[in-house]
Amino acid sequence: MANRLAQESSPYLLQHKDNPVDWYPWSEEALARAREDDKPILLSIGYSACHWCHVMAHESFEDPDTAALINSLFVPVKVDREERPDLDSIYMEAVQRLTGSGGWPMTVFLTPDGRPFFGGTYFPPQPRHGLPGFRMLLSAIGDAYRDRRSDLERDATQIAASLGNQIASPASPEPDLDLVQRAARAIGASHDHQYGGLTGAPKFPQPMAIEVLLRVARHWKPFLQMAEHTLTAMARGGIYDQLGGGFHRYSVDEQWLVPHFEKMLYDNAQLARVYTYAYQVTGNSAYRRVAAGTLRYVQREMTATHGGFFATQDADSDGHEGTFYLWTADQIAALLGPDAPLFMQAYGVTPRGNFEGKNILHVAQDLAALAATSGTDPQALEAVLVRCRATLLEARDRRIHPARDEKIITAWNGLMLRAFATAAAVFDDATFRQTAEANAAFILATMRHDGGRLLHTYKDGRAKLNGYLDDYAFLADALLALYETTGVDRWRLEALALADHIVDRFADPAGGPFYSTSSDHERLIHRPRDLYDNAVPSGNSVAAEVLLRLATHTGDEHYRTLALQAITPLHDSISAAPLGFARLLCAADMATEPARELAIIGDPAAADTRALLRCAHARFDPNLVIGVATPAQAAASTSPMFQGRVQLGGTATAYLCERYVCRRPVTDPDALHELLRPPSAP
Repeated sequence: MANRLAQESSPYLLQHKDNPVDWYPWSEEALARAREDDKPILLSIGYSACHWCHVMAHESFEDPDTAALINSLFVPVKVDREERPDLDSIYMEAVQRLTGSGGWPMTVFLTPDGRPFFGGTYFPPQPRHGLPGFRMLLSAIGDAYRDRRSDLERDATQIAASLGNQIASPASPEPDLDLVQRAARAIGASHDHQYGGLTGAPKFPQPMAIEVLLRVARHWKPFLQMAEHTLTAMARGGIYDQLGGGFHRYSVDEQWLVPHFEKMLYDNAQLARVYTYAYQVTGNSAYRRVAAGTLRYVQREMTATHGGFFATQDADSDGHEGTFYLWTADQIAALLGPDAPLFMQAYGVTPRGNFEGKNILHVAQDLAALAATSGTDPQALEAVLVRCRATLLEARDRRIHPARDEKIITAWNGLMLRAFATAAAVFDDATFRQTAEANAAFILATMRHDGGRLLHTYKDGRAKLNGYLDDYAFLADALLALYETTGVDRWRLEALALADHIVDRFADPAGGPFYSTSSDHERLIHRPRDLYDNAVPSGNSVAAEVLLRLATHTGDEHYRTLALQAITPLHDSISAAPLGFARLLCAADMATEPARELAIIGDPAAADTRALLRCAHARFDPNLVIGVATPAQAAASTSPMFQGRVQLGGTATAYLCERYVCRRPVTDPDALHELLRPPSAP
């Protein structure tokens, strides 16, 4: 008999609908059952692409004896962390306080009113590697709840009281350039000078930290070398899908070779964006290829017909991790024929393999080195490799594909929308612009209700769950980028409306960083603030940058005041642990610079306006705020960006103001290019 998950839309929850465990989704029904039966809650949190979640499910939740023990002692609740980031944040903090670390699957034991008293991550069925067997643990928790209830209640009260105490003094100094520079030096001190990235393994991409390095490199060039080293190493490694594009979650080794094979929308959004930035900085076409290849992967495999972006692709296919991506030398020889030896040299393919007897493709020799050793013309060699990759990709597409979580998450769609909008502007790519506009239209039409309030997730024709700060902030950020790419004023107005929801429903009336949940959200054991930038940036960080940009767009200094309230109390925390606040550092970088704005007066669809916009996006200038208005819109606007701004000679005209000084207006793209030229960095 199916448990209570059968009616859910989350692929992760549906994976557990036939477990013999009597699962509830998180609900008042589950909490009421725990209170009525006076049983502790077993809370299990994971996500559909989580390999060890699948392992624990197979070992324990599918086992009838383990399920019977769970059902007799607990009220079991299953949560998809991607659907409920508020619950994930609260109970992850509790597990980290209890154990010193966290991760998924997350296993937490709660009192009937939701207070945690014990927790961990993966537990094996039998004792192993210092972990207790899961059934042994279940029995011990059940005995303790029966016999030592007062001790557990005391622990639960102490843990609950400790949650959310993350904010330093609001009297901290405002961010300045020195804070950003010191943070970049601290990030640089952890740089792996042999393989790129941060030292050690496993090795996760750090796109936000790389952006900090790129920002500081505008003033000090050595930081650019570290950023390029990491970006090049990742692009050459097995963590990047050399055939289909897109990045896997992380590398289990320090060389970026062997990935954990799941692909997450949010990783690929941030990496596509930072590779686009790197192309702006360096002009290196390899970075453009990686950014564009990642976005084409998303278009091909992660985009629904309605325009929404899917959440994840699993690590496993055909019952094994990574099977979809692995090759034997014989398979490649059979498919590529006489081209096979060159391809194998280029991508490190050997009969022995580099992963369980098979090969993870990686760039073992770059084009110039391979051309020199093989005596082949580089252009001809590149044509051969392009043909080989296409042949292998076509063959791979006939394999059993990894499972895909087809949830549409508003926040993650905002991250990917921002990546497409940025790449559309920098690469002047019409297909990327069309994908961005289709996604924006879908989210705004489908994920809003009740006066413009956002919903968090969509699946099978139904949008649900109250939107979080991440949803509002990431989408507003993306829509501002889409406005600066297209000049279409609708996107600016939509971003402004979302920002006003942030101010009205997520701001702390006493000042300080934003809450993660709205003022009318379900009451939990505390109201969380997600302040750290982890795999996904915090909503607080992105909201701060959005409000700084809108302060320039609108002239409303209240937005800037709120942005600084989101940054300033964390000054000491940023100094102590800059990697935990890398996205907030980008907002702090913007806050340290005087407002810098570019107003373009012209029809956004006209060729002369588009030429000025292409020029505006040619260089990496992350704190430049771009506004576009027709002459009529400028005349009616209350924004200081547009007041008094007119076209010269009936031609699209650009007005650049920086450090409170406005330069002469120009109509020629080459002249604008010179005005935007940054000073040379040492």
